[in-house]
Amino acid sequence: MRPGAGVLDAVCVFAGARPGADPRYLETAAALGRALARRGITLVYGGSSTGLMAALANAALAGGGRVVGVMPQGLVDRENAHRGLHELIITTDMHARKARMAGLADAFLALPGGFGTLEELFEVVTWGQLGLHRKPVGLLNSGGFWDGLLVFLAHARTEGFIPGSGLPVLPCAPDPDEILDLLLMAAGTFRQ
Repeated sequence: MRPGAGVLDAVCVFAGARPGADPRYLETAAALGRALARRGITLVYGGSSTGLMAALANAALAGGGRVVGVMPQGLVDRENAHRGLHELIITTDMHARKARMAGLADAFLALPGGFGTLEELFEVVTWGQLGLHRKPVGLLNSGGFWDGLLVFLAHARTEGFIPGSGLPVLPCAPDPDEILDLLLMAAGTFRQ
């Protein structure tokens, strides 16, 4: 059995189509791609050939990993769809894209990114809270990118807007292998 097989066969990664200001973001995206390939875990991502998404996909491909991109037709040309993937799934719109990505994945992970990354992250967290899936969602905290969000979420919980028992586990770690191990543990808990 290959590493990661059975519980985490595929991880959906949300990430920016831009490289970001800190070079650690690109380095961490590439390290995650290599870690996924090394563990035999399929990468499911937004399909772009730019920014963190490209660094992630290219590193996974270079490491012999399987990579599936999902992109709406309206973004295929605008965001420069990656043409070197094992599979590029083209959807009609963003809603179909997110549903398809969610259906293909056993877990979700967010790298640094902008509004699109945040929207995708919060949608899958909300879906988990509502019981629409039982898959772990985590944050790869490259360069402390997610620190402010974690403070805000703690504040929202303190203020009574996020129930303690209803908040899905949101593992967070700065290292790709560490966060994948946390997702793997969480996935096993969800399946029990």
